[in-house]
Parts: sequence; structure tokens; C-alpha cells
Amino acid sequence: MVVVAPPDTTGEERYVPAAGATKSERRNELREFLMSRRARVSPEEAGLPVGGGRRRTPGLRREEVAVLAGVGASWYQWLEQGREISVSPQVLDAVARVLRLSNAERRHLYVLAGLNPPAPEVAPEKRDMCDGLRRLIDTWMPYPAHIMDRYYNYVMHNEAAAVVLGMRADVRQNCLVDFFTDPMYRSRSRSWERNARTVVAQFRAACAASPDDEGFREVLAEVTAVSAEFAALWAEQDIEDQGQVRKELNHPVAGLLVVESTVLKVPARPDLYIVLHTPLEEANTAEKLEWLASPEGRRGTMYPVAG
Repeated sequence: MVVVAPPDTTGEERYVPAAGATKSERRNELREFLMSRRARVSPEEAGLPVGGGRRRTPGLRREEVAVLAGVGASWYQWLEQGREISVSPQVLDAVARVLRLSNAERRHLYVLAGLNPPAPEVAPEKRDMCDGLRRLIDTWMPYPAHIMDRYYNYVMHNEAAAVVLGMRADVRQNCLVDFFTDPMYRSRSRSWERNARTVVAQFRAACAASPDDEGFREVLAEVTAVSAEFAALWAEQDIEDQGQVRKELNHPVAGLLVVESTVLKVPARPDLYIVLHTPLEEANTAEKLEWLASPEGRRGTMYPVAG
């Protein structure tokens, strides 16, 4: 069984394996997928000489894919036929290169071939998404929202995040480091002790997903050196996926605010997290956040207030 997914950004339908698809169904889809991708690549695009007689079908021939990928013609034919053969990541990457597969298509090829897919990557054409993400978090006003990278460094935040969470230029601008070292945030957070364990456990999950990433090691070394509380929690070995966290904050002007933070991922930008804060019904939080974003509220927060 083949499931048709919603169209992608190019308007084309994407085919994904159905939940619980059998090995036979996956092989059939592998054959269809490779044939369709092969038909998209012209000999000229693959660097082959122009000419060579009339072609019965568009795109590359199987033999040409095999030569360009550095594999045997029979082996590639068996792969496209969905036969029970041994495949390796190196060979699949060679085929993906010849067929000019996108990052998403390359991961799809791995799944269809029965291998664990590689980690998501940022496609070059998706690196300019930050303007759209800026519009997203600005539209979330008057509620706090920010975007951080995989190492928890701030990428951007909206005005409410600055007013409510204290995000500003004179701190480290790393969500993990600032959680444990920023006196302003700590003085405002009534749920700091309860949330600290969750923050550390979620960072461990992020580190575990990229064990050889030097960036995580650098942040871990930095926060361990400056916070004994973090070091003690890290030693407890707790691990937890990103999700929702309840935050209780004592704002110096608006008073008690109760929000729920939700961490979202953008598949096209796996290097970024979107963190949206939603007001809960307690303490009239929504009304207070709207007031803080109003002209009167802005005047009330123009000058630094202790805490």
C-alpha cells in the first residue's frame, strides 16, 4: 500500500510508506521511487555526452546510473527491482548524488532500502527562511516567542520575550547558560527549581542525538564550569524529549504570569527550534501580556525595574 502525502512546496505529491508497510510493499515503492527520480535527470545534467541515439524513455538509463555511481550494472538493476540485496550508506549516497536527490529524498531512499536515515540537513535553498520565522514570532505577539539553534543559542526573539523573559543583549544569549546564570530570569521565575531538572534532561537528549558534535561539548563545558547546580543535575543522568513546560513568572510590573512553553521543530530547518509561550488561564495572564504590549504597558517598562 502506498500513501500519498500532501503536496510539497513544489506542488508535487510525495509518496511515503504506509504505516506498517510490509517489506514487499516497501520494495515496490523503492522501485517506483528510483524509476521516477531517474526519469527526472537528463544525460546533460549528469555530465554525459549529448547524443548517443534516440531514447525510449526520458532521463538516465539504469546502466548510466550504475556507471556514474560506481556500482555494478546488475547490482543497480537489482536495487531498482527491489530485490533482497545488501546495501550500504556509501552506495546509497552515490546513487542519491547521481539522481540529484534532495535531503528529504535521500532520507526517503534510506528508509525504502531498509537503513536508518541520516540526520536531517539544511538544504541550501532553505537557509534564507529566517525572514519568515521572524514574521512568525512577531505575529505571536503579545505572547513571548523566540528561536534558538541546536546548541540553545538565541537566534531571534520578539519584543514580548524581551519584556517578559528578560532576553537582552548583555547576557550570554544561550538559553541553557542564561537559565542557570542570569539573575534577572532567576529572580522572576517561581518555577525555577521545578523546571531546572527538565531543562537539563532535555539538553541531554539533544546532546545524545549528536554525540560527536563539538558544539554541544563546548556548551556543556561552559555551563558546567559556571553552575554547580547544573553539574549536579547533569550527574543524575535524566533524559527527556523536548515538549511543553509550565512557567510561572513574577514580572516586576505586571505581577504573576503563567505560561506554557512549547518547542517546535521546522523539518526544513532541523538546526532551529521555535519556542512559543502560550498564556494559561491563571492570573489573567493573557490580559496582562496584552497590556504589557500596549502603549501604556510599554511606558511602564521603559525604565529598568529591579528583579
